[in-house]
Amino acid sequence: MTSYAEELILPRHNSLGWLIAVSGKQLAEDLDQRLKNIGLSIGVWPTLYALWEQEGLTQTELAERCMTAHYTTTRTLDTLEKMGLVERHPHPTSRRALQIYLTDQGKDLRHSALQQAIACNSDYLARLSHAEARTLIQLLNKAVGTEI
Repeated sequence: MTSYAEELILPRHNSLGWLIAVSGKQLAEDLDQRLKNIGLSIGVWPTLYALWEQEGLTQTELAERCMTAHYTTTRTLDTLEKMGLVERHPHPTSRRALQIYLTDQGKDLRHSALQQAIACNSDYLARLSHAEARTLIQLLNKAVGTEI
């Protein structure tokens, strides 16, 4: 007897991993093109998004939220700092940690960047009904353990 997961491996259009990989690639490429219209890229998107949700995070906290390696976060912050979008400030209780804050320019990009992401998501989900799209998001959150 085969498990449900084994039944879903072949053909590839039944494979969760393949479908997620294809979806992620399509969404990332589309969002990257849209972000380029406002001077950003997909590489800085997770960090900016996390800072729009909450400023003052340390580099370690950002790396955890973005699920990136510490050195990747360092390079991304270097890029964002050169672009004039973030600033590093000394942490009030730790001599080694720095807190990351958006500049006014970084804050000003929030609306236009989120509009690009909304348009990207809307285009991608256009084949689904509103209820199906909500269900898909709920199920993906459940599968990755971030139920809301």
